[in-house]
Amino acid sequence: MISIGGLSFLVLVMLGVVLFVTLMSFIPVGLWISALAAGVKVGIITLVGMRLRRVPPAQIVNPLIKADKAGLAVNVDQLEAHYLAGGNVDRVVDALIAAERANIPLQFERAAAIDLAGRNVLEAVQMSVNPRVIETPIISAVARDGIEVKAVARVTVRANIDRLVGGAGAETIIARIGEGVVTSVGSSDTHKMVLENPDSISKTVLSKGLDAGTAFEILSIDIADVDVGRNIGAQLQTDQAEADKNIAQAKAEERRAMAVAQEQEMKARVEEMRAKVVEAESEVPRAMAEAFRSGRLGVMDYYNMQNILADTKMRESISGPGNQENQAKGKKTE
Repeated sequence: MISIGGLSFLVLVMLGVVLFVTLMSFIPVGLWISALAAGVKVGIITLVGMRLRRVPPAQIVNPLIKADKAGLAVNVDQLEAHYLAGGNVDRVVDALIAAERANIPLQFERAAAIDLAGRNVLEAVQMSVNPRVIETPIISAVARDGIEVKAVARVTVRANIDRLVGGAGAETIIARIGEGVVTSVGSSDTHKMVLENPDSISKTVLSKGLDAGTAFEILSIDIADVDVGRNIGAQLQTDQAEADKNIAQAKAEERRAMAVAQEQEMKARVEEMRAKVVEAESEVPRAMAEAFRSGRLGVMDYYNMQNILADTKMRESISGPGNQENQAKGKKTE
């Protein structure tokens, strides 16, 4: 059986082991030893303070060791402050090392500001050493002769470290190149001039200083492809002629409608006049009856008038078109 003293000693040993394991997990002793072996002085208290400030010590000490081996004057406080501000410490240190090897002047404060601005400072340094080629989409422009020209440009750019903070991105470069190509092609008299000398476009665009206010420096602009598109001028003339034809047809239809309306109006007026004639003719029997009653018209006068009317109708029937044709046929037969 274990005595009370032995049991107490066993409990104390277990508590000591638990406390030791807890301290070892809280204090990065292995990281401290690695820093000492690399010749970087980082105190245990500093590492514990990082733990208390919820800063992973490995993300500070490892970049610090790289910076010290590269000969950079960077301290723990700068790296920790940049991490607490939301920056990427490892990428900033890599960018500083790359800039040092390429003889590019870049201070830690500048690199940290670029990183906090949301730009990849390491990629910017690499682009300063190895320029990047940006290919524009198909740019459509129209020469003075109305022929469409489609061009694709390749722009070689280099990152400008001094303008990375606040400078415009690659989208602005592409937009300005497109505007310059459209302007250059539009000022050409014919599309043949553009096809014969595509380098004139690149020279004109390059001379305009399109990289002003951007995070890049344009090294060269090359026209990769030039194609002939549609005949925009002829198409516009065709559309204009079609529009003029539609306008003329609309005006002709308007005149026809007015003529039809006027014709209907005249027919209505004719019918109105006929109605007045019929109305006037209806007064004749009344006038004759009134003349009979008043004695101004006798029976013999009435008969004479009827005879005259009958004789007139007979003469009209004899002189009509039908009787003349029959008479002409009879003469031919004879």
